[in-house]
Amino acid sequence: MGFQTEFNSVCKFKSAQEFYELMEYGKCKMVKSGFRVYPTGQKVIAYTPENEAAAIVRISASIAEINFQGSEITSVEMELVRKLTEEEARIQTALAHEMFFGDKE
Repeated sequence: MGFQTEFNSVCKFKSAQEFYELMEYGKCKMVKSGFRVYPTGQKVIAYTPENEAAAIVRISASIAEINFQGSEITSVEMELVRKLTEEEARIQTALAHEMFFGDKE
């Protein structure tokens, strides 16, 4: 059993519903599989399920636990700092594809 550290500048949504809640309400909770470390208080770039940069968020809580089904999960609560401008989103998306997600084709 160990902890996996997330990239300090990336918060990738896998669920469209979680991303919608962030953009609509300014806060959301994201659930990831496995024990992971998200530094509370840190600002990160949020990416849509399609790997598009969209916003800056602040991690407000990170809780790693074993759920009732026996799976290791991490719940991450975050709040929207601001949406990215069109130019910021384009540049951050291009950088993320090169550094984290693989080349965009």
